[in-house]
Amino acid sequence: MSIEQLESIAQAMVAPGKGIIAIDESSGTIKKRFDVVGIDNSEENRRAYRELLLTAPGLADHISGAILYDETLRQSTRAGKPFTEVMHAAGILPGIKVDMGPQPLAGFPGEVVTEGLDGLRQRLAEYARLGARFAKWRAVIHIGEDTPSSTCIEANNHALARYAALCQEAGLVPVVEPEVLMDGDHDIDVCYEVTEAVLRSLFASLYEHNVMLEGSILKASMVIAGKDCDEQATAHLNAMNQLGPHPWPLSFSYGRAMQQAALKLWAKDMQGNFAAAQKTVAQRARANGLAALGQWTRGT
Repeated sequence: MSIEQLESIAQAMVAPGKGIIAIDESSGTIKKRFDVVGIDNSEENRRAYRELLLTAPGLADHISGAILYDETLRQSTRAGKPFTEVMHAAGILPGIKVDMGPQPLAGFPGEVVTEGLDGLRQRLAEYARLGARFAKWRAVIHIGEDTPSSTCIEANNHALARYAALCQEAGLVPVVEPEVLMDGDHDIDVCYEVTEAVLRSLFASLYEHNVMLEGSILKASMVIAGKDCDEQATAHLNAMNQLGPHPWPLSFSYGRAMQQAALKLWAKDMQGNFAAAQKTVAQRARANGLAALGQWTRGT
């Protein structure tokens, strides 16, 4: 795929008033979400929940793409239509999470490095054949008394750059996510300093690996103090966009912030509340779409 095609996909992903919904939880992670609301973690329930999200009427008005899990990329609607076909027909780009999660970084207690490069070239080729148009890799950076170390930052960003280069080779737009965690009691100034160091290192690595920035997406963390909550994410996005115009689109890629209310509603009556839960998802998508334009107000 040419750089022009990759750039076109990347631009579509951050179209004005649109963003990405993240439904890439592993089977183990979604079990934790289901357990909270009393839903059995069966393959059929996972499939039905993803269908609820992906076929919500009006979703495409504010959602440009969805990050899927390997299982979801291969699943279909109850009527037998592959999710990827449903998404393409609606104008929603299918994406796929490809990292294998963080593992302890040897020699650096308390720090982690994301793994998953082994066999990635082959997996990306298969995902492209299945209809994916972009991929996501998440690095995890902890802020602590003596962390993050420069070794941790460089190891994670080296992996992100290698992943991004492989994505573009396969014709997929890479979403690079160096997540600086909000856990801890650090203030906003420390968060800023760490985030700046991480991003400088990341873009140096991307440059060294010949990653075409026009055909990639940066999924950055918000620079804030302490922990955040889902509802504040929309308000923060709106506030940042009201400070514009910016040199680049400032969109969103949210998971629980868009899904939690719908999941709770669906769990109460999985048949009777299906349509109502879909309406809730569409409403959250609309709120974040407005925030991406700096036009959101509480209650909209």
